[in-house]
Amino acid sequence: MTRIPLRPLARILEARQNGENPDAIERENRRLRHEEMRDRMRLRAEGRLLVLAMMFLCAYGVVGARMGMLSASEPEEPRAQASGASIIASRADIVDRHGRVLATNMSTHSLYAHPQQMIDPLRAAEELARIFPEMEAEALARRFTDPKRKFLWVKQKLSPEQMQAVHDIGEPGLLFGPREMRLYPNGAIASHVLGGARFGRQGVASAEVVGTAGIEKYLDEELRDPAREGAPLALSIDLSVQAATEEVLDAGMKMLNARGAASVLMDVHTGEVIAIASLPDFDPNDRPRPPVEGQPDDSPLFNRAVQGLYELGSTFKILTVAQALQMGLVHPETMIDTSPPYEVLGFKVGEFNGKNYGTISVTDVIAQSSNRGTAKIVMMIGRGRQQEFYRNLGMFEPPQLEIVEAKGAKPLVPSRWTDLSAVTISYGHGISVSPLHLAAAYAMIGNGGHIVEPTLLKRDRPRVGDKLLRDDVAEASLRMLRKVVIGEKGTATFAEVPGYRVGGKTGTAEKPKKTGGYHKDKVIATFAALFPTDAPRYALVVMLDEPVETTGSKPRRTAGWTAVPVAAEMIARIAPLLGLPPEYDKGQVKTLTTASD
Repeated sequence: MTRIPLRPLARILEARQNGENPDAIERENRRLRHEEMRDRMRLRAEGRLLVLAMMFLCAYGVVGARMGMLSASEPEEPRAQASGASIIASRADIVDRHGRVLATNMSTHSLYAHPQQMIDPLRAAEELARIFPEMEAEALARRFTDPKRKFLWVKQKLSPEQMQAVHDIGEPGLLFGPREMRLYPNGAIASHVLGGARFGRQGVASAEVVGTAGIEKYLDEELRDPAREGAPLALSIDLSVQAATEEVLDAGMKMLNARGAASVLMDVHTGEVIAIASLPDFDPNDRPRPPVEGQPDDSPLFNRAVQGLYELGSTFKILTVAQALQMGLVHPETMIDTSPPYEVLGFKVGEFNGKNYGTISVTDVIAQSSNRGTAKIVMMIGRGRQQEFYRNLGMFEPPQLEIVEAKGAKPLVPSRWTDLSAVTISYGHGISVSPLHLAAAYAMIGNGGHIVEPTLLKRDRPRVGDKLLRDDVAEASLRMLRKVVIGEKGTATFAEVPGYRVGGKTGTAEKPKKTGGYHKDKVIATFAALFPTDAPRYALVVMLDEPVETTGSKPRRTAGWTAVPVAAEMIARIAPLLGLPPEYDKGQVKTLTTASD
């Protein structure tokens, strides 16, 4: 750069000769130099502003393009992709068919300790043992004073009162972590359906809640799916009907000194389970530990309605007769000789208490519960076709119900299906199924012959399966079941509920011994019903394990004296809750009689 002197000598000398001031030359040169410097700085600043403007323009362009792409794409919930993602602590509520809460979440706190931060660990151990009686002060003290421990869990769930009591200890090494715990506000109601939940992965700030049994475990992933956006899971269960069912069943079990009891109420058109109970039950808020010894059904965790496999006795007879009607082998008024003796492969087929019904119609075979009459009908059918009929009914496979316990309820069927097997199975012996299987079979009769698939999820419309029976056969079967209740010689006359036209079939089966043979004083008493029979809407199965009625001169164990009265009381209680108003026939007079099977 060429330097221009502020006061060039030639111009100064010339200015002095002309009498001018040399300082003016110096000021002019300074002005020109400053203007040149300002021009250079302005050009540099304008360049920087241009670059910055281009950068902002590009940034806004990228953001605008991304917003345009998002607005044109389908909405999608964000999901955690990495295995180390934060713990998902939320869990959807479970509600009944009317939206009433069966399971929900409640905010609580856990208690953990940093032993190295404790001031007085011995005092803290004593105070905690006082607040939590299940804890031992000595064991806590050993853990608190272990020099290797830097962290330990003390208690996973605290009530507000317990939390305040721990806070009052004033120990800085005792700390609280937020939690969401699973709460079942109705206690033991529907406990076998819900199952229960527990904590899975845990952190100081949160813990995931995972299902441990029942529908909580079966639909665990769905209940924890963030895509639900808090939408509850609606079950087919009706909370009011479920509560009434359990109350009546519990009273009946205790009155009849039964070891256990089960009940299933099913919509015959949709397969929805409206109420399902198993007693004894438990509180899922404080779920007991599984037993390590004894029989499975000794535990209240055992679901008799689904897991329990029983010989359900004469309740199977209507299935045999319905198949024969479908095949055109008999009609309701066909006469069957039930007189003794009658043998199949050397096995004598007897009747309850050695009765001899003589020659009776097919309708009376059902009404009076004749073993020999049913045996002769099944021999007309043939063992192969009988086996196929039961397979189509789902009697060979576990029910596809939405609880984890259902998958283990595979019916016990003969390894070789002989003529003798066909005979005993025709009246409910030699095959063991769950009460849920039986309810689905009766629902098939009630809906006009269509197979139903039991479900615990609310359905908006009926799901029609394969049709096993013609409409006229289903109607004839319903009339026979009605005669069991209102016929003079019917075995379930105690089941008549004024205004509801109940039809059903009793079943009393002796319990098998572990060593072979059958107990004479221990039975499974069952009543399977449909109501109202003129237009069936519901199938009901009530089962009592080892009941005994003791008001008479001698103990009575048959279903007519045990399961039937319980079912009648149950229908009287739940029918109005189901929206079924009673319908009375003018001038109808009801005479109650009792029967055996």
